[in-house]
Amino acid sequence: MSEIILTGDRPTGKLHLGHYVGSIKSRLKIQNAGNYDEFYIMIADAQALTDNFANPKKVRDNVLEVVLLYLACGIDPNKVTIFIQSEVPALTELTFYYMNLVTVARLHRNPTVKSEVKFRGFEESIPVGFLNYPVSQTADITAFKATTVPVGDDQLPMLEQAREIVHSFNRIYGDVLVSPKEVLPELKNAQRLPGIDGKAKMSKSLGNCIYLDDSEEEIRKKVMQMYTDPDHIKVSDPGKVEGNVVFTYLDVFCNNEHFPKYLPEYKNLDELKAHYQKGGLGDVTIKKFLINILEEVIKPIRDKRRELLNNLDYVYEVIKNGTEKANAKANATLKEVKKAMGINYFEDTKFLEEIKDKFKEE
Repeated sequence: MSEIILTGDRPTGKLHLGHYVGSIKSRLKIQNAGNYDEFYIMIADAQALTDNFANPKKVRDNVLEVVLLYLACGIDPNKVTIFIQSEVPALTELTFYYMNLVTVARLHRNPTVKSEVKFRGFEESIPVGFLNYPVSQTADITAFKATTVPVGDDQLPMLEQAREIVHSFNRIYGDVLVSPKEVLPELKNAQRLPGIDGKAKMSKSLGNCIYLDDSEEEIRKKVMQMYTDPDHIKVSDPGKVEGNVVFTYLDVFCNNEHFPKYLPEYKNLDELKAHYQKGGLGDVTIKKFLINILEEVIKPIRDKRRELLNNLDYVYEVIKNGTEKANAKANATLKEVKKAMGINYFEDTKFLEEIKDKFKEE
């Protein structure tokens, strides 16, 4: 079986460090390893509209912004197909057919849906499109016959529901759809990078993000605001590293090579943590250390994005060509699905003959 990968992002704002460690780094590793046959990254604008239906401009304005940052991070359009979800009509049609394979009660029980509904305050006023997201996502995955979907742990219930729908379809209509498996980020901390305020999730809507094109000054300002240990009031006080956002980020981004450059009095992160826990190490010192490390990560992305801004025609062509390729793939799957369901009336040469035979019997 071919190795086909599908992943994507909602274009509701600029990409941040949570996206980078939670998905983009994994995508780059997969891309550069080259152990796949096809690799698709979807700009999930249609899904983004389910909770931004009154503000479509917010979604429209961020489509190219997301692609810019993909390319700036190193995603190679010669190896990866980047496409816009709403420009692939087959996805909508597949969603419609799959809706018959799942109950409303099952959608309500999906832990990811429940969490997102609560987070957005929908309560009893849930848009149908938003509730239907697991079905739509199944259409996205199966349209490209994706075998692998890189996700964070919060998306695992969505993949499980996709597999349920695939199983139901194949049981009723025959083995047409491919059941996907998930790939999680290697680092546990990277699966859900906390915001600078210590909240469990870095989120644009919470305003607690460090963006991939933030200036050095913006990075400095945000890191200096980071939540640490509220009981670590004086430098001499012992400090906690658990739940301390600065150390959470250091766990993800720091390596031993950073110490000779930025904090030569320590050999490694374990030594730094031990000193902080014992007392005698201030928050300002560890925050300045983190600022230097994050600037190393973000500066090349920021510079490449600035360069791409001078060639937006190229960025536009990347997404246009990718969407054309995605349409061809999704349309081929849709044909298979309709054939299996027996609703390919004008492509089935037996259809008219069967009808004629039926009426002859009357």
